[in-house]
Amino acid sequence: MRPLEILLVCANLITFLLLAVPRLRVAQWKGYIVLSTLALAVVQIVLEGPRWQMAPAYGLTGLFALAWALQRFVPANRIAKSRLKRRLIASLASTVCVIGMALSIALPLLLPVFSFPRPSGPYAIGTVTYHWTDHSRHEIFSPDKNGPRELMVQIWYPSSKGQLTLPAPYLPDAAEVTPALEQLHHFPKSLLQHLKYVKTHAAESVPVANDRPGYPVLIALEGITGYRQMLTFQIEELVSHGYIVVGLDQPGVAASVTFPDGHSIAITELFTQIETLIRQSVSPAQKAPQFNGQTFTDGIIPYFAQDVSFTLDRLASLNTRDPQHLLTGKLDLGHVGLFGMSLGGMIGAQACLQDARLGACLIIDVEMTDDVLKKGLHQPCMLMTRPADTMRLERQKAGGWTEQDIARTQLTMRAVYNHLPGDGYFVQIPGAFHIDFTDLDLFSPLAPLIGLGGPLGSQRAHEIVNAYSLAFFDKHLKGQPEALLTGPAARYPEVIFARHGP
Repeated sequence: MRPLEILLVCANLITFLLLAVPRLRVAQWKGYIVLSTLALAVVQIVLEGPRWQMAPAYGLTGLFALAWALQRFVPANRIAKSRLKRRLIASLASTVCVIGMALSIALPLLLPVFSFPRPSGPYAIGTVTYHWTDHSRHEIFSPDKNGPRELMVQIWYPSSKGQLTLPAPYLPDAAEVTPALEQLHHFPKSLLQHLKYVKTHAAESVPVANDRPGYPVLIALEGITGYRQMLTFQIEELVSHGYIVVGLDQPGVAASVTFPDGHSIAITELFTQIETLIRQSVSPAQKAPQFNGQTFTDGIIPYFAQDVSFTLDRLASLNTRDPQHLLTGKLDLGHVGLFGMSLGGMIGAQACLQDARLGACLIIDVEMTDDVLKKGLHQPCMLMTRPADTMRLERQKAGGWTEQDIARTQLTMRAVYNHLPGDGYFVQIPGAFHIDFTDLDLFSPLAPLIGLGGPLGSQRAHEIVNAYSLAFFDKHLKGQPEALLTGPAARYPEVIFARHGP
């Protein structure tokens, strides 16, 4: 709960006691408490913003103000003439208030305006967003078949600590993203509306830190039906240790992408067709699927992977002249890596196959394309997943993850690892569910109870993901020796770790 939300709930409890307990009803200062609580509710709505989870608290505040006014200005015998009726009304009101108090505490706690752990690195974090258009390719997910491919790109970068800044919002386009997420994941309407209030540790458009001539660059790729900020726990930790992270919102991958002119591309009506195109990249059928008048012999993944190459081209231009006057000369494009989770990992592996500028590849919990399996990857790679038994446990609790899904994920990730010509790492995290590799398990403490989060817990899962991610990129992009990558670690005894070198 946010600070003013906590104060309002506490003030409501005090007000309830003043109105309900006979000995306290005669308190001369009761009216000041009631009116102060009413004022606090207004202040909370103005400063923190209203959300439906606080509706019981707002309702109680209004109810208490009405009850005080009746006690103060209306004789009791005008409300109910008999003592019995007055007692019945009081009992009913008390019951409603107790239920309301319980809901006003439970709802904000179960669907919180959550916060991220403070990153451990020496840098503060800045962020800036760009709209880039690739005129060399058509956008296949738009009704306009001749329209160019467009991306929304958010860049997080190291900045200096000690600046007075306002925290950037987690989802600046929450009004468009959350309805798409709710529809795709079959959540009740407006369930995620409060995500617009979540803040990050980043600040918008602050100066880049200047203690180094340039910072290594990482491309971050979202999962299917996701959004570019869905790996913020991981992004902020990496940026705080001196990386520039570039997150892509890819139409056809993201739940919804909104562009500066107001038009958006959502996959709510296209999801089944996109799944067919993805499957063609993984297990090619002799009769290739068609979409929007085009035939996709290799499926859709190579098309998505081209977004990464286009992004690298634009980053080179940005490094020469940034129109926002922030990143010019700050991008060390000689040291570029990539990480992606779920479909983002599949696209990332394909991008690493297609573009040699990517010098390190972190693939998280996804099967590999047929193309990657046949040709293999040549960069240092870390493949991060969990044992098959954990996948089966997730299926038991939340559904999904058929035996075929499990086998293909385990076998194809292992095959890529086994055929790496250079440094490779295979990291398994028992007890972590698919969602634990993202921010989504922070949405509610109920996630593990309803099968969305694994028994390991989100805090521990994120700690492990961050530790191994940072060690991998520090070694292969910064050239730093990393003891964590030499063998099993006492700090993380649950992790099943394997490595091989040239």
